[in-house]
Amino acid sequence: MKNILIVDDHLQITEVLKEYVLKEGFNPIIADNGQAALDAFSSHTIELILLDVMLPKIDGFGVCKTIRATSNVPIIMITAKGEDYHRIMGLDIGADDYIVKPFSPSEVMARIRAILRRIERTEENQHTMDRLTYDNLTVYLEEKKVTIATQEIFLTKRELELLWLLLANPEKVFSRDNLLDSLWGIDYFGDARTVDTHIKRLRAKLDEVSHPNWEIATVWGQGYKFEGKK
Repeated sequence: MKNILIVDDHLQITEVLKEYVLKEGFNPIIADNGQAALDAFSSHTIELILLDVMLPKIDGFGVCKTIRATSNVPIIMITAKGEDYHRIMGLDIGADDYIVKPFSPSEVMARIRAILRRIERTEENQHTMDRLTYDNLTVYLEEKKVTIATQEIFLTKRELELLWLLLANPEKVFSRDNLLDSLWGIDYFGDARTVDTHIKRLRAKLDEVSHPNWEIATVWGQGYKFEGKK
């Protein structure tokens, strides 16, 4: 049974999410503050984390940063309505998705199912192809590693998957909806601007090392593509 870590200091929210997680056949582990979340993560094998932003002791951003230093476990941030900067900051530090309060528990479970299905598909396909190279760029899917001219670039799991998809289909234009369906799942209910945020962050990391022969290009009015210049 897969463990889902639910981190929120509101008992009513955790009880509702716990009930829905159990109905889906997962095992809920509850933490009501940031430190308890880190303790639970270190003592259990966690498949996915539902992480509130506003927490006692250590806030959700601190928890996310700490976990991302050692793990690519999927993290869904829970933010208050209208707090866009929380959403953007969460994605910038490595969260895979976000949910805005008040939320529908069934929507939360749909997000969880979509992410876990995507991970299962990725793992099933790893044996057929686990490395892509273009010019000075190499992406190792199984090792979750990216290098440019032998220098390693540290990406989150979602950033690596985004780069892999674009690199595996050079010159193909992906719309925001294409990328949402491919990486977030067809039952994703979030904002398409999530794609723009991930692309911006991915480009910034790739630009740490010179790569004049390729880029992640914007095709205005259509989407994004991996473009070679050789």
